[in-house]
Amino acid sequence: MHAAKSVSPVRVAVIQCDPQSGAENRERNMALSLSLAQQAVEGGANLIVLPELSSTGYTFQTREQAFLHAEAVPEGASVQKWISFARANNVYLAAGLVEQAGMKLFDSAVLVGPEGFIGVYRKAHLWNQEKLWFSPGDLGFPVFETPIGRIGLLICWDIWFPEVPRLLSQQGADIICSLNNWVWTPPPLFDEAGRCMASYLTMTAAHVNNVFIAAANRVGTDRGERFLGCSLIAGTNGWPLGPVADAEQETILFADIDLSSTRSAPIWNDLNDLHRDRRADLYDAMLGYTGHPQLPR
Repeated sequence: MHAAKSVSPVRVAVIQCDPQSGAENRERNMALSLSLAQQAVEGGANLIVLPELSSTGYTFQTREQAFLHAEAVPEGASVQKWISFARANNVYLAAGLVEQAGMKLFDSAVLVGPEGFIGVYRKAHLWNQEKLWFSPGDLGFPVFETPIGRIGLLICWDIWFPEVPRLLSQQGADIICSLNNWVWTPPPLFDEAGRCMASYLTMTAAHVNNVFIAAANRVGTDRGERFLGCSLIAGTNGWPLGPVADAEQETILFADIDLSSTRSAPIWNDLNDLHRDRRADLYDAMLGYTGHPQLPR
């Protein structure tokens, strides 16, 4: 027997790095992100995920500081550099930044590729002091069609709200790029396997939605805030495809997947299909989620 041919083969790379806050660090942050992204390209990646706020660092002390880090999308310098990189290397790249739209700031993620700017997602669920700098996202939960597959985006605290990956999967996302600044919280932070709760939430979301999730977190300390790593790439069955990153080191994780396989993955056997087994008749009035392309119209 011959293995099924990969219809949409992708090598995903998740970059775990240490960007720092402060306008004086912006060039350093961009150089770091592009250097690590270049290493990912040299490792064969064609879909690369950087952490949340990878161009700016995470910790602001005043709203004015947040504005000093902000830029328009897609006209801003960071997005334009990421676009140039994606075009030059024929790759897709998801990266986080502070977006300014009028007088509002958003904790945003952009998706760029060889064709240029593809789209933006604005973080819907704001964590702690983020509420002092940013407005809650107002663009919903878009899924972007690309030549390599359907790509959804979420940011950090979003993964604690099961509606987010569910809405993305119900719109047919083949992979969710999860851009994060997971912080140290009161213990226990890690289990005996060295995994944090955010890793398990990512694995669970991948499992219950039968979708790949590539989660890039950061490491290091930024103005007294510590970050816990644990980046991973979860398969459609929820289990990590390769190692879960540790809590300290900058690193790049790779996984070879066929993105199109998510389109048959919901069918576990003749009688069990996650999307069709949903009891929308009981809870649809509260939740919705009826947009999956495999469901009958």
